[in-house]
Amino acid sequence: MTLRGNVEILTIYQTHVIYKDETGRPILDQIEAFCDLWSLDEERERFIKNLPDVIEDEHEIDDRVVKFWKVWMDALRNTNPKLLAYLSYMVERLLQMKIVLKPTGSIYFHCDSYASHYIKIVLDGIFGHKNFRNEIVWKKYGGHKNTAKRKFTTENDTIFLYSASKTHTFNRVFRPLSENTIKSEYRHVDENGRRYAIPRGRKYRQGVIKRVYLDTNPGVAVGNLWTEKELTMQGKDNERLGYPTQKPIALLERVINASSNEGDIVFDPFCGCGTTLEAAQRLNRKWIGIDIAIHAIKRVSAIRLNDRCKLVEGQDYQISGIPHTIEGVNDLWERDKYQFQKWAVESVDGFVTTRKSGDGGVDGRIYFSIPDNEGLKNMVLEVKGGQRVNSSVDRQLAGQLHDGDTLISGLIVRKPFGKIRLRNFLDYAHTLGDIQIGDKTYPRLQVLSVPEILEGKKFDTPLARGRRMSAQESLPFDKFDKNE
Repeated sequence: MTLRGNVEILTIYQTHVIYKDETGRPILDQIEAFCDLWSLDEERERFIKNLPDVIEDEHEIDDRVVKFWKVWMDALRNTNPKLLAYLSYMVERLLQMKIVLKPTGSIYFHCDSYASHYIKIVLDGIFGHKNFRNEIVWKKYGGHKNTAKRKFTTENDTIFLYSASKTHTFNRVFRPLSENTIKSEYRHVDENGRRYAIPRGRKYRQGVIKRVYLDTNPGVAVGNLWTEKELTMQGKDNERLGYPTQKPIALLERVINASSNEGDIVFDPFCGCGTTLEAAQRLNRKWIGIDIAIHAIKRVSAIRLNDRCKLVEGQDYQISGIPHTIEGVNDLWERDKYQFQKWAVESVDGFVTTRKSGDGGVDGRIYFSIPDNEGLKNMVLEVKGGQRVNSSVDRQLAGQLHDGDTLISGLIVRKPFGKIRLRNFLDYAHTLGDIQIGDKTYPRLQVLSVPEILEGKKFDTPLARGRRMSAQESLPFDKFDKNE
């Protein structure tokens, strides 16, 4: 499917903290990796340097806007480099998103106060200030703990609404009249049992009185202050899938109803746990979702699409971009070795623990809990994609077992071991013995090849956190600080 000019709504609701909530407890190396995501590495610096040429050659952005961007980007390089990395990341993607938006389309961008004012400048430059429609104030929590010590507690986020043009689709949204309004104003009943109000000053000539019937009143037009309870995520809401940044279905339904019609395409390029996709499906829209985490894609497919929407993969929707064949995996290895490593770790229910780097070190972990123990334990993972994987790797993995929380070590290889190498690996693993967890024993050193992973094989561990969980088994939101 070509996207150019087809999308009616772009929703940007970012959910990068998947690792913490999938396991239910903070994982320090994952949180550190998340923070490091917004760093001025060579790739970010190269984009920032080439930004004026990219915009001039490929996008219709006023060069004066680009000069303005350059000034504050240079200032942020020293004062807040992580924010600069984030903004350049979003600029790069927003430029592409503008291309796919229909002339009647709109974009909704959710952000918090940390970056909202900078994002507004970026959106003005890319989509045009004339196409700015609203700054929506969204009360994100139904309740809050006033734990802030030296500032006011944060209760809301911002949603920016921009249109692609002045011909954008917009359907007015109404909320129902309050019970007090109905009782006080619609207190009259006609001969057919219909309730009506008599507006003040509406008496007409010949004694005719204007009646406003309750069943013809659409309600109160919604403004840019969104505080209704159904639009907030409650602490123990059954809708929760365990994502701290999850948005309620009602919020996305309001967005989709306002800026699209049935049959239009809704595109969420940061779909996370898939709220946008479920809302679009329920409202008879077509939809496209993108996420960089296989965990998110699996969760969306299993819970959102299969369980909730009763859709069947391959019949009602397709998942693309994840290798399913040896050829696809080898192609990924040749194109991007870090993404190959990421695919391998997440395909066995692991969590990537390193940023883009050279070979060596811990590449991922599988987390699990054990009986009568409150802490998370883990299986450390190392991924090797080269032709030859010598026995020194086995010893390095065995060394990881000295960490008190690491009970098992696993090696993932792109090509299966030959007979001699496999025998040597198993002989060495035998010297390390097994570990008993609950009523079962597990080898302390294990290996899986890519062909085995493609066949659906997993490492032998207790049930991994993040492996197929239903909505009811997902982790409660109230484990996390709502004011962060």
